[in-house]
Amino acid sequence: MVRLSDMPEVEAAHLVAKECVPFATRPWVEGPPLAERRVALVTSAGLHRVGDRAFSTVDLSYRVIPGSIPTSDLTMTHSSVHFDRTGFREDVNVVFPLDRLRELESEGEIGSVADYHYSLMGAGWPPEAIEDTMREIAARLREDGVEAVCLCPV
Repeated sequence: MVRLSDMPEVEAAHLVAKECVPFATRPWVEGPPLAERRVALVTSAGLHRVGDRAFSTVDLSYRVIPGSIPTSDLTMTHSSVHFDRTGFREDVNVVFPLDRLRELESEGEIGSVADYHYSLMGAGWPPEAIEDTMREIAARLREDGVEAVCLCPV
């Protein structure tokens, strides 16, 4: 992760100037203890299975990542020129901690790992542009019985 102070001034100013609109509702809900919850991952790292269609520059679609996939079968086509892929290349869990989630399941820290996880390409779109896509992903998470989501922004 790059510190703002280490970025070119114009890039740092661009990030600092981004508006963070407050939510009108509280997204947090009550529920069972984490040790009883089914957990999924949602990442904006532009990850997908090696054989899947690559993400394009301003892509509002998503890719489904099976919970049983070996993490070595994942690749990244995130299009930001400023995105450093070094950490991902060394350990996919930096941007998509599926192996860590499996460990938490085996240790009884979470109830279960979801059957499906989701990846988007997180550059180039404002939050309101991706709302329909996120509603579709939310419906799929509900179908899978997911009760907790680990958001992995990149």
